[in-house]
Order: sequence, then C-alpha cells, then structure tokens
Amino acid sequence: MRIRTLSAAAGALLLLAALTACSAPAAPDASASPPSSPRAEPSAEPATTPTPRATDAPISCESMISAGTVQALTDAGWSAKPTPFVIGDVELTEGLLCFWADYSVGSDHGQLYGWSEISADDAMEAQSSLLSSGWTREDGPEGTYFTEDPRFSMGTDDDGYGMTYLFGDGWVKLADTKQSLVLIGWAG
Repeated sequence: MRIRTLSAAAGALLLLAALTACSAPAAPDASASPPSSPRAEPSAEPATTPTPRATDAPISCESMISAGTVQALTDAGWSAKPTPFVIGDVELTEGLLCFWADYSVGSDHGQLYGWSEISADDAMEAQSSLLSSGWTREDGPEGTYFTEDPRFSMGTDDDGYGMTYLFGDGWVKLADTKQSLVLIGWAG
C-alpha cells in the first residue's frame, strides 16, 4: 500500500513538474506589462569552469545552474522553489529539483532543473521506470539520455526534445529540454 501511495505521489510530482515547467505561458493580461521571457539559451553560456561535486559545497537552486542563467531568471523576477528529486519510485535524497518561475503571478510557465548523485542500482531502477513509462533512451558521449515522447511534451527545444534526464557516472541531471541540460553545471 505504501509503495502505491509513493508511486502515485511521485507520478503526481512528475506530472506537476511537466505541467509547471514545460508549458506555454498563460494569455497575458491586457492591463499588465508584457512578461519577459528569461529563457537562457543553452549555447549562450555552457559551463566553462571545473564542475563542483556535491562534496565541495551544498547544492542549491542557484549553485546547480550557471551564474548567467540565475542572473537572467532573477532579472526577470523569477525565483526557485526546491523540491525532492524523484524518478519513478526512486527518491534521490542527495540531490535537488528546482522549479523556476514568477510566483507573484498565476502562470503555468516555468523552467525545471535537477541534479543528484545516484547509485548504480538506483540509476538502473530509475531508467527502467522511465523506459516502462514510454521515455526514449539515447546514448551519447556525455552519458545516457532519457527523453519524454515529444508527442506528449509540453514544450520542446530546437531539436524536438522535451523533458530530458542525463545519467552519468554516479549522477543524473534533469531539465525541461535536452538543450537546457548544458545550463546545469553541478556535474558534467
């Protein structure tokens, strides 16, 4: 019973993440000033400094992504809300999932970034869960990508990728698009 409850809660959190982080902005209010889009371009500032590991400093929503991305988001009036990082039935207690948005207005527009250490066993379980849920696996030089089916994605990048996980050696990243993964400088 507890596993089903946790699975349902994890599924609801993932659905909330997809709906919150990847959907188009709500129709603007004609009396309000037009919202600015703080979407940082992944090619604009890839991580160029050595990547800190979790043992170097505590992970935070601000330390996980590039300084330029944090600046663009905060300049637009956005802030981050940290939440637990869960993939299927695997809760990643060594990491963090952050939803960036303008929480002063009602909107479903935001951005999602996550990073966590992950054991080999938890990575295998999480990847199996993603595959059984219809996510696509793709191996790359950086690691193994798992991307949601673009037909069901709330938003995609220039290459057609929506929400994407990147599994590396002992870590996992998550962003609302594959291109946005480059903005996460915590592991690389």
